Amino acid sequence: LVGMLRGIASGMKYLSDMGYVHRDLAARNILVNSNLMCKVSDFGLSRVLEDDPEAAYTTSGGKIPIRWTAPEAIAYRKFSSASDAWSYGIVMWEVMSYGERPYWEMSNQDV
Repeated sequence: LVGMLRGIASGMKYLSDMGYVHRDLAARNILVNSNLMCKVSDFGLSRVLEDDPEAAYTTSGGKIPIRWTAPEAIAYRKFSSASDAWSYGIVMWEVMSYGERPYWEMSNQDV
């Protein structure tokens, strides 16, 4: 399982190094081959960030995956590499719990 998480982390580091924010990192968006090699996928919500390392992408509309989204991204709709790191933490939990749904006992409103 840790090897799978390393592959995901490597993909996310590459995205960050290239100046992108994924904005939809979740286990459902990870491709896994027969050797358990993991690749990040589904870049439909991804956006390029500015050259500034403190840059963030702000959005004013659209649905966001609440259970995987960092609190500041929910509150201010501001996405950054830090909010992707939060999502990675949720993915770690998903992997280590063998696919449990994050915050399974809570409604989206409560999250």
